[in-house]
Amino acid sequence: MLAVQGAFREHRRHLEALGALVREVRLPADLDGVDALVLPGGESTAMGRLLDAFDLWSPIRAVYDRGGVLWGTCAGAILLSAEILGAPPQDGGRQRSLGLLDVTVQRNAFGRQVDSFAVPLEVAGVDGPVEGVFIRAPAFDRIGEHVEVLATHHDRAVMVRGARLLATAFHPELTRDRRLHALFLQQVETERQGHEPVRRSGRQNIHEPV
Repeated sequence: MLAVQGAFREHRRHLEALGALVREVRLPADLDGVDALVLPGGESTAMGRLLDAFDLWSPIRAVYDRGGVLWGTCAGAILLSAEILGAPPQDGGRQRSLGLLDVTVQRNAFGRQVDSFAVPLEVAGVDGPVEGVFIRAPAFDRIGEHVEVLATHHDRAVMVRGARLLATAFHPELTRDRRLHALFLQQVETERQGHEPVRRSGRQNIHEPV
């Protein structure tokens, strides 16, 4: 769990409720032995500057290169993408990314903070609608050949999957529904075929009690 900025605590709560062992990552050494990583929602430019400050870009890429599974939500999805549109002018209109996911992402595709909203979404492979919480959310405008669209809103891709990559424009961590976190853990297990299963505790609740 990348824990330099953003909603990492909310992700951690959901993943631990599903039985996963979670480590908070702030320094390169924290990635030793990690085989899956969540890049949470937050502010992508601030998060990028912290990745610079803590020298985390290459170590995160190394997690992927050795077979790890990465999931980016909102800001984290922006940082996974190959091309970013709408970067702040003070940064010269350019923003650094990991470049692992073959998509073009448009920042703030659905408006500013005051335009935040929540809608039910149909997600491929998930039974029943998923609540999509959109806060200064991006959208995926160009989809690479080997990238699968899992959910759309107003005909714009808002959840996609690539090779060992998952990206959501919205914030599943801000709801009580853990089905997308379970989907991520299932992908981790699939990628680890032939190895020991993902380490879990006994507790696995898909929905948080009200």
